[in-house]
Amino acid sequence: MTNASLTPLGQPKLAQPLQIGTVQVQSRVLQSPLSGVTDLVFRRLVRRYAPQSMMYTEMVQASSLQHLREVPQIMDVDPEEHPISIQLFDSRPDFLGEAAQIAVDQGSDTIDINMGCPVNKITRKGGGSSLLRQPEVAEALVRAVVQVAGVPVTVKTRLGWSDGEITILEFARRMQDAGAAMLTLHGRTRQQGYTGEAQWQWIRRVKEVLEIPVIANGDIVSVESALRCLDETGADGVMCSRGTLGYPFLVGEIDHFLKTGERLPPASPVQRLDCAKEHLRALGAYKGDRGIYQSRKHLSWYCKGFPGANQLRDQLSRIESVEDGCEILDRAIAQFESNPAKR
Repeated sequence: MTNASLTPLGQPKLAQPLQIGTVQVQSRVLQSPLSGVTDLVFRRLVRRYAPQSMMYTEMVQASSLQHLREVPQIMDVDPEEHPISIQLFDSRPDFLGEAAQIAVDQGSDTIDINMGCPVNKITRKGGGSSLLRQPEVAEALVRAVVQVAGVPVTVKTRLGWSDGEITILEFARRMQDAGAAMLTLHGRTRQQGYTGEAQWQWIRRVKEVLEIPVIANGDIVSVESALRCLDETGADGVMCSRGTLGYPFLVGEIDHFLKTGERLPPASPVQRLDCAKEHLRALGAYKGDRGIYQSRKHLSWYCKGFPGANQLRDQLSRIESVEDGCEILDRAIAQFESNPAKR
């Protein structure tokens, strides 16, 4: 593919920096915050291939910080990792404002407010997508954080509570009026969760009524899907979520294409398994035994799309140590390297 391949999109802006309030980001491809996933270790892997992309921490409940003497590990930010945004959620403006100040002190370049998480334990607390049914509260939250943060405030949300209750057009306007500098829109309702197809047509409708940047999220799993989404929505950029699980190369592949028109070759099984081994070692060093436990799901995500993936996934799901995992991965890598036809 060449640069001419970008022409049908009619959006030369996609190779240009993304302006989020006062913050300029040199990439229009973002890595989504993912609970239990986007810790410091994972972000470092994604950033290796997409050094200029905005990364997000896992979401942090603002009120939980009230009782802690130290900033939790979930808010760890490497002084070298920029641009970075700490994502917060809560239903109380005062707590959210205080948490935003802590996040800025940690080095966050923007503050993202989660208004889209569909999980019951979040919505029951008045956070996540429950705010779609409480637009006055959502607006108050944004205003409170804008007033104290000193950095751009962004919102990540969904289309509405259900297909019969899609309220995003008015909701998005209210977020912009409250001072949000960017809106990321997952093209599903709360009721959909992560099932069915993302309804990208609503992202286009939101883009048409807002002046702030709109980032498209949902079903961005390849360079092709990213281009199709950008073409259909007219969005200012895309945010990758589940497509990066076990494939931290994705954000960089899309970013590279938008900037150069060149399609990078997909990571080979050996490259993916080498990355899995690095991920495992880093999690063990960073989180100890908890990191070993968490690594099992990551390792299973790396095992897909190549011969023997199912058997390898089963073995890695039971590891008890970094050494166990590395030994299993080294054997798999050796088999691929000894058989060029499988690479």
